[in-house]
Order: sequence, then structure tokens, then C-alpha cells
Amino acid sequence: MRDDLRQALQGEATLTTSFSGAERTMLSNVLKLAGTRVEDVMVPRVDIEAADEEESLGQLVEKLRKSGHSRLPVYTETLDNIVGMIHIKDALQHLSAPVENPNGSPIKMLNPALKHKLKDLDCARQVLFVPPSMPVGDLLQSMQATRLHMAIVVDEYGGTDGLVTIEDLLETVVGDIEDEHDDEELALVTREGENIYCADARASLEELRQVIGNDFDPGDIAEEADTLGGLVFALIDRIPVKAEVITRMKGFEFEILQADPRRVKKVRILRRPRKLNVRNKPRSETRPEIRQEKQKLQERPTGDKGQS
Repeated sequence: MRDDLRQALQGEATLTTSFSGAERTMLSNVLKLAGTRVEDVMVPRVDIEAADEEESLGQLVEKLRKSGHSRLPVYTETLDNIVGMIHIKDALQHLSAPVENPNGSPIKMLNPALKHKLKDLDCARQVLFVPPSMPVGDLLQSMQATRLHMAIVVDEYGGTDGLVTIEDLLETVVGDIEDEHDDEELALVTREGENIYCADARASLEELRQVIGNDFDPGDIAEEADTLGGLVFALIDRIPVKAEVITRMKGFEFEILQADPRRVKKVRILRRPRKLNVRNKPRSETRPEIRQEKQKLQERPTGDKGQS
């Protein structure tokens, strides 16, 4: 049935059985779920926003406000020791609980709970811990069964590799899901001028090819990297520094605009001009002065000869 559906989506649409464009996209994405792993959709470790259990409730509320997330993972000491996650509803419950005294008189909303440490409030909820190789479809079913909407991706040593929410999984089927609190995302790859592009290091190689053109071809290096940052690292086998220029890819060079000791953040891409193959050009095109001299000789009068 899977093959039949795939052929139907790829075949010619008819008036009676055709799918809409949105339906075709979603059905195609569903068919791809079997080959999509958690590591393909996770938020990488360096981009995880989390709260230390030693932080106060007030600091947590500020992080939730700035990040726009409704959930944040909570860790102890390092991000490799995640103990759970806190939902914004749990934070609000601790803030709004003492709204009146036992005698019914209102309490001033200078809430002392804001100073309480997260570990003392005991409000962290469970999270799932999953390997990066887990199929996306399996994780989605697990989240439905456990009613846990956040999973921490751990490597073979038990360290934190990334984070996945149920929204990330649903977006693999229906596309980007944005609510009223999501800011409009800027394009990861933009054109600055002729043959000059600026790109976020998180941009995928496919996104770069769509914007720059099919001549942007990393070749075998693409097997080692999925993003621009990974490509740059693979080219020089280390993390580059700011202002460094890398020229090891045919036809292009990369200028590092932003970077820190852990990763590349922003890169300027320049397409190098192609060298003309002079040998393959006609002689008249490669030596215009000879062509002009021949033309002058042909235009001279036949009687204008030198003395013998």
C-alpha cells in the first residue's frame, strides 16, 4: 500500500481522485517518517534553552518570557544532568496560589515565591530520554502514550545531544507551526549582491543550493555534513575563527563573520569568477591586435608600394 500511495502521489492528477497541494505534501511527509530519525529534527545541544535548578522562580519566568517557550528543561550542574522540565502553567500556579489570606483579605502581589529555587518548589515534570537513531514515528507514538511532550536526546555516553518536542515531530508532517508568540523567522540564506551571499551556519546544504544555484556542490563532503557549519568544519577539520577565509571548495570561498570557540554562527559565501579557457578560443579573439593589423593591411591601396 505504501508503494501504491507513493505512485499515486507522483502520478498525474485526475479531476476525481487528485489530492490538493497541501494533501500531497502531508502524505509525502508521512511516507518519509519511516526514514526520518530523531537526530534529523532535534534542536542541537548548543541551541537548547534550559534552566538550572539553582535558579529562582523569578529567573525562570524571565527565561520563559524571553524565549517564548512554554516548557524549559531543568538541569543540575550541567546540561548533561537534566532532571525534568517545567511548564509555564506550573510556574504560574506557584505565583498565583497565595492570592488571599485565610481571613479573605487580599495579599499584595509581591510574591515571595519568586525568590524560591526551582529545586525547592518540586515542580519539575518528567521528560523522555531517547537515542538519536530513534524513528520519528516511534517517538510520536511514545509521546502520545506517555503524555510527555518533551524528549531529551542522549548520546551513547548518556550526555545530552539535543532536544525534541511534540511540535518538532508534527512539523515534519504538516510543516512549520507558528503561534501568536512566534516571531517571524528571518531567512537563513540571503543574497547581499552579485555572487555574494550571507548565511546562518544552521542553513542546510539543500537550502544553500536552492538560493545560490546547482553549482554549489560540496561533492563527497556533503556525506559528512548536513549544514553550512558542518561543511566549513569538514573542509578544514576544525572550528574556524572569526574573519578567517576558507577557499578549499571549488568555485566558492567562505568568510567567517561570527564564531565562538564551540561553533560557527554566520558565514559570507562568495562565488569565485570562472577562469576563461583562453586556449580554446579562436586566435582572432585571443589576439585582437593581430586582427586589427591584418585589417589595416587589407585596406591599403594596391599602388601604395615602397621604392625598389
